Amino acid sequence: MIKNRTALISAVVLLAICMFLFFPYPNNPLIGATVTFMSFPIQADDRLVWKGLVGTLLFLIAMALLIYGLKKFYVVLAVLVLFLYALIPVYLITAYQETIASGIGAISYDQKGKCAFDTLDDNERMSGDCQLTLKNHSKKPVSFELEFLDTGFGQDEMKMVSLMNIAGPFRMTIEGNRTEFIELNEILDVSNVPDRIYSGSTSDVHFKIIEGKKERIF
Repeated sequence: MIKNRTALISAVVLLAICMFLFFPYPNNPLIGATVTFMSFPIQADDRLVWKGLVGTLLFLIAMALLIYGLKKFYVVLAVLVLFLYALIPVYLITAYQETIASGIGAISYDQKGKCAFDTLDDNERMSGDCQLTLKNHSKKPVSFELEFLDTGFGQDEMKMVSLMNIAGPFRMTIEGNRTEFIELNEILDVSNVPDRIYSGSTSDVHFKIIEGKKERIF
């Protein structure tokens, strides 16, 4: 079954390097990326991400070495490796958060948040409604501030989700081993906010949680 042991070992090493460089914790490297491949950001804010390009190249070399190192069943094993590569980080993060992690390191986000905005009659105020679900995997309560971020985080970007920060800061506490559904309904004074939307909704909700000098981006 094994044709070249050196090629297989090299493939495993390269895959481990790729996973380490682009491990989705404490922050996901794909946030803000407009073009991605597997776990690698290829383009963000109309610029190429060279680290992501190198990661993609290493990943493709690793898969080629894997196929080259096997005599048979290489297609099945290659597909299996792809699944494992995608799933292993999820299980490692969950195991870490439920055993060792503390503070905001133990917080996870289900990626199903959504926000909706509507301009009110006076055109100087907007209604903002955001919903998201966070889980505290640790046994102790975790307190933090939450700050909303627009998708690309650019200064010249049309403001949408970040408009919620007008009503901030949002301070919250999630008790130990608890999943918390968070809904924020705010009336926002946008009279002095240029480059903003006038109405709209999105399920691409990103935010930052801050605990002292520590912060994480989701």
